Amino acid sequence: MVTTSSHSHKGVMFSLFGSFSSFLSMSVTACVAFLGSSAYLLLHRQRERLEISRSVPCFTDVFALVALSGSLVYLLGFFSMYLLQSVLKQNYSTASLAVRTAEDDIHVRSGRSDSPTAEIDSKDTPKATAPCVMLEPTKVPLDTLAEKSDDEVAQLVVCGSVPHHSLEKALGDTTRAVKVRRLALELKLKKSFTILPYEGFNYDEVLNRCCEQVIGYIPIPIGVAGPLLVDGRSFHIPMATTEGCLVASTNRGCKALTESGGVNTAIFRDGMTRAPCVRFPSLAGAKALYSWLENPTNSENLFSVFNSTSGFARLQELKPAVAGRNLYLRFKCTTGDAMGMNMISKGTTKALEFLQEKFPEMEVVSISGNFCVDKKPSAVNWIEGRGKTVVAEAVISSKLVQSVLKTSVDALVDVNIQKNLVGSAMAGSIGGFNAHAANIVAAMYIATGQDPAQVVESSNCMTLMEKINGDDLYMSVTLPCMEVGTVGGGTHLPAQKACLELLGVSGANRDHPGRNAEQLARIIAASVMAGELSLMSALAAGHLVKSHMQYNRKPTTSATS
Repeated sequence: MVTTSSHSHKGVMFSLFGSFSSFLSMSVTACVAFLGSSAYLLLHRQRERLEISRSVPCFTDVFALVALSGSLVYLLGFFSMYLLQSVLKQNYSTASLAVRTAEDDIHVRSGRSDSPTAEIDSKDTPKATAPCVMLEPTKVPLDTLAEKSDDEVAQLVVCGSVPHHSLEKALGDTTRAVKVRRLALELKLKKSFTILPYEGFNYDEVLNRCCEQVIGYIPIPIGVAGPLLVDGRSFHIPMATTEGCLVASTNRGCKALTESGGVNTAIFRDGMTRAPCVRFPSLAGAKALYSWLENPTNSENLFSVFNSTSGFARLQELKPAVAGRNLYLRFKCTTGDAMGMNMISKGTTKALEFLQEKFPEMEVVSISGNFCVDKKPSAVNWIEGRGKTVVAEAVISSKLVQSVLKTSVDALVDVNIQKNLVGSAMAGSIGGFNAHAANIVAAMYIATGQDPAQVVESSNCMTLMEKINGDDLYMSVTLPCMEVGTVGGGTHLPAQKACLELLGVSGANRDHPGRNAEQLARIIAASVMAGELSLMSALAAGHLVKSHMQYNRKPTTSATS
């Protein structure tokens, strides 16, 4: 109440200021006119004195000079008063806003709605705390936040007194940190995030591993296709997707492949790559390192340095590529059951330190020189492979093609040539000689905790079909750069781990390191084949649009009607 009273007195003062300034405004016009008249009279009298050669001023001259000086002083006072009023008024407005905001906060907390500034849409704006009016943030000790309420901490975050990325550490409770961060974001944006879920999730599994500045999670439906017979074993395929018809279509492909005897797979290459860019003062330095790497003894020493960084990373090869005075060194190594980007990056860093001892003039431009190639389509991945090069094949009888897939072998072979081969060549595609391999790879990557961005290269695929044994269909899919792991990344999260357990490949294989990741790659390749077979059949039979209209549209009636 004291604060409100003091601001009322200041309001009266500013009212007086307003009245006084109104008087000044009315009189300033007369003052300017008087100033002009005085100046004109002085100039006119000066000219007369010059004409009559008289230097002694008369009474009129003295009066005009005094009037001119007085007018100047008056105008200076007017503008000074106006400036002072503006400054005080601004300070008063800021203080009044703080008082009204605090009063509104009290009204909101007490359940009252009679505050003039409390008419805010409850759907869009949280009413727990007032918006921040601090001109400059004041840092608050993080060890004091746990004792404050969620609303108070959120207000401090909005004001900039507490970094929102430090909430987990400061509060000691990851779920509460997520809640407070949401409150702060709602206050700042004046929007509600109640539809975005955050409860019922173990954020301890996310902290410092999977995501930062967390405000919740996105629920994605997971469907299951299958069973699919792969290398004599039956699997149910988890697929996380929001694209209607995808799981149903893949399931149809699984049925056709399983009833035909299943899918056979093979791993041809297995090695993650990292290619740093190094630079020398001149071409001679680049040539010297290139030649040094060709020496078997030097390469053996470098391999030993690399391998010393991990119990699983084993350097397989190192291929240099030259561009002017730059060298791009493509390291390739095994990584056990991990996808292995961190593992190979650690080994590459150690190897570069060893090389810099031999070549002090060598400059490391970047640990990744885009010759790896990670998360981008590339010819080098398509040709040399990255991660696991996996191939799957199957023979589908003509009877099953007709009964399950509703088309013919001849039609499938023709569409595959014209679409997947010729059409992709016309488009200048790199690794895109398939119908929709990325659909299946993405759905299974999300379900099993892989890196979704690596779908870019992991879905590089060539789908081949040909007629054999008279009327049967031979089909294969070749994926040269599938990057998967069963440890690391998001594979430890409960839901993703459950999907890996569904496939029997969760975690590391202690007896045969790398076997689980290889098995996952085989299952994904076989699933890609199921998706390719079903979609190509729909295209050959002209059923694609009809099926999507049935499964990929909002229903007009409820499921219970």
